[in-house]
Amino acid sequence: MLVRLLYTSRCKEGPLCDTLHDIMQRSREHNPKHGITGILCHSEQIFMQVLEGGRDEINRLYTQIIHDPRHTDVVLLAYEEIYERRYAGWTMGQANLGKINPSILLKYSPLPELNPHQMSGKMCLALIEELIATAAIVGRA
Repeated sequence: MLVRLLYTSRCKEGPLCDTLHDIMQRSREHNPKHGITGILCHSEQIFMQVLEGGRDEINRLYTQIIHDPRHTDVVLLAYEEIYERRYAGWTMGQANLGKINPSILLKYSPLPELNPHQMSGKMCLALIEELIATAAIVGRA
């Protein structure tokens, strides 16, 4: 059974670039072996990530994320069974929302800044879909 999980968290400590680099590297090593695909969106202190794959693998990975000392305020925004993957070609895509036009964020959020803790899961997924449509997702490895 395939599932899609969307969560948000805050960067707890250390420089974001080091944390981000480590997360992306580990994702690209771990995910192909476990059939996991997805996208990581971030700003200076916020992460928003979509994970797709088998239910057991996604649940295990999410449990690791919850206990990862680099994250705080981890919130599950959406979890659903799916018939097919949306991000099948991406071990882990990446989008820096600090470089996105604020009008795109304002379309889905109360303020023109990324704060998924104040957004619904549906709105976060709609934002990610717009980022895909506007080619703002990079790192499709």
